[in-house]
Amino acid sequence: MQAAIRTLDEIGYARASLAQIAKRAGISTALISYHFADKLDLMNHLLINLLQSTSRYVTERVNREQTPEQKLNAFIRASLEYLRDHPDRSIALIEIIFHARTPDNVPYYRMDDEDEDPLLQLLRNILREGQQQGVFGDFHPDAMAHFIQGAINEYMLDNSMARRLDLDTYSDELIRIVNRAVKKNSRG
Repeated sequence: MQAAIRTLDEIGYARASLAQIAKRAGISTALISYHFADKLDLMNHLLINLLQSTSRYVTERVNREQTPEQKLNAFIRASLEYLRDHPDRSIALIEIIFHARTPDNVPYYRMDDEDEDPLLQLLRNILREGQQQGVFGDFHPDAMAHFIQGAINEYMLDNSMARRLDLDTYSDELIRIVNRAVKKNSRG
């Protein structure tokens, strides 16, 4: 899997092939073909692996916290730290989502998600928990979750932002902005 990640990071999805991946892994193409039917099969397995790895990293850090505010802050910080610490995995994920297609030629980014994104679900649950406990205000948890996820992902997608703001500063600012947005005001 690491060779597939490295291949996607170095040459992108379009140029990636089982031969290119095998070359980077130092194994024969036949050995990869023994385990995976084709490039798409390998990429589907890699996609699942990447999503599970990210989810596990963030969830472990969120679960260490007690209050909805602490969990929300941990979610944001852990998500951004994962992007920083694993840029090759983030690039591989983007390459697959934006370039892979189903057998019916539907791009992955246009597919209806049958399975709920575990990170998005975790974030929604944190937001709902905060509302139920009366510490977060009145907002739509789905809209707020997508807003937060979008801001997290934007740091990885915007190279100029990463040059202007280090990750710790961006993380602190995003946490401050989100805390202000979700906070229950004195009027309820």
